[in-house]
Amino acid sequence: MDTLAHSNSAAMSQASTGVGAPLLVATNVSKSFGGVLAVNNVSFELKAGEVHGLVGANGAGKSTFTRILAGAEIADAGTIRRDGRDIAPATPREGRLEGIAAIYQELSLVPERSALSNVFIGNLLHKGPFLDISAMRKRYAEINAWMGVNIPPHAVARSLSIADQQMLEIMRAMQGRNAVLVMDEPSAPLGPKERAKLHALIAQLAGMGTGIIFISHDLDEVLTHCDRVSVMRDAQLIDTRPASEWSKASLVTAMLGQASVAEGTVRSHYGSDVLSADNVSVTGRVFNASFSVQAGEILGIAGLVGAGRTELLCALAGAEPRASGRVKVEGKTHSLPASLQQAISSGIALVPEDRKRHGLILSRSSLSNITLPNLKTLSRFSFLKRSKQRQSGESLSQAVGFSPSRITAVSGKLSGGNQQKLVIGKWLYRRPRVFLLDEPTRGVDVGAKHEIYHAIRQIANDGAAIILVSSDLDEVVTNADRILVLARGRIVGELDRAEASVERILKLVFGVTGEQASE
Repeated sequence: MDTLAHSNSAAMSQASTGVGAPLLVATNVSKSFGGVLAVNNVSFELKAGEVHGLVGANGAGKSTFTRILAGAEIADAGTIRRDGRDIAPATPREGRLEGIAAIYQELSLVPERSALSNVFIGNLLHKGPFLDISAMRKRYAEINAWMGVNIPPHAVARSLSIADQQMLEIMRAMQGRNAVLVMDEPSAPLGPKERAKLHALIAQLAGMGTGIIFISHDLDEVLTHCDRVSVMRDAQLIDTRPASEWSKASLVTAMLGQASVAEGTVRSHYGSDVLSADNVSVTGRVFNASFSVQAGEILGIAGLVGAGRTELLCALAGAEPRASGRVKVEGKTHSLPASLQQAISSGIALVPEDRKRHGLILSRSSLSNITLPNLKTLSRFSFLKRSKQRQSGESLSQAVGFSPSRITAVSGKLSGGNQQKLVIGKWLYRRPRVFLLDEPTRGVDVGAKHEIYHAIRQIANDGAAIILVSSDLDEVVTNADRILVLARGRIVGELDRAEASVERILKLVFGVTGEQASE
């Protein structure tokens, strides 16, 4: 889009030395928190027009390092040079003034504000002493069109899907006309269609001279869309190579210091039906979904963002007031649960998409969170038995691969993978018959993913029925025993383990017939 390309002339001029010239150089950067090294003597170079992948397990130091570059953290030692000048941004605002913006893994929107307000927070446009609302609306429309999204400027942020909220985060960084853009897991909440738009956008930005630091746990994405890839492990930068010189296997080995953990064995025999859904609908989003899931089975639900996957899980969990239909659990048929508590009493537990907002109390300890649903059974005469709580918490932690030594840590300070383990683990004590898992590995590193996959398979092996929703279609194909394909709120197909593939899922989603596929 010509108007937007012109508006990015600042990035172009700052990269005037040409694509490939050093744009941002960090030398011997270190940062400690409470005596623990989070970033240890890291040196890193970003070139103009380059998409530079930065990968590593959770806790490797990636986010802390990039927060230092953007001014959200202050380094203890080391230097940062931008276009040959020493800089030391002490706040994100100072970082933006240096042309460095960041899109972090965790959303930072103001939920009650409009989409327009969120995009221009911290960078309002003025006409003299007054806000220039007209100019902001025009700029918003330009970015909206260029990114290929259609988010109304008046829409309240909390009413939007996670994918649209992530697009707002990207729009906020885009409107600032920055020469350096840090993207921390920008595609994690996006479906295939939205990811394709994001990748096209990244390519356009790089073509205009913007240097992009791209953090992702999707190694296929990193290898496909990045020019160079750097690996961090244990707070250090281990290696940097052109993307063509890396493979998924070599990246995993560099990240973990060892070969990746093998995935769990898929079962072929299950028990009887644990849950049967009959004509489950959610006004305007899900239409007459009927299916069943058996004891010990992992049922995957695949589809694009907006297909109705989350709404379907929420309907089964009593968290969707617009839902109708009936459900049978353990042979007992009744209306859909009217509340989360009613669903839990029926043996249905939901692990929600947004672990921070809906899965954890971030200010409380890991122990408090993982034992929260079980306080009644861990108490006597309304007094909590601390020793029993600790014993229960450590046992649940071990079951999901969470280190009991971190049981007293504040959950809000944990990595995404450890937080997700707590959200899953807190239900194990109650032994629900049905687990509803919505994006259980979003924003989780490779090592933690395998631990979560192992925990999920163990839960199934213990006899529970699992319904797994994920925007990562490879994840669904790899871990599900059977897959329902959802498109535009309707079940459009079912694939068993032997016939499932990403290609077949997408053909069902887009309605591609056998004849069309062979053309």
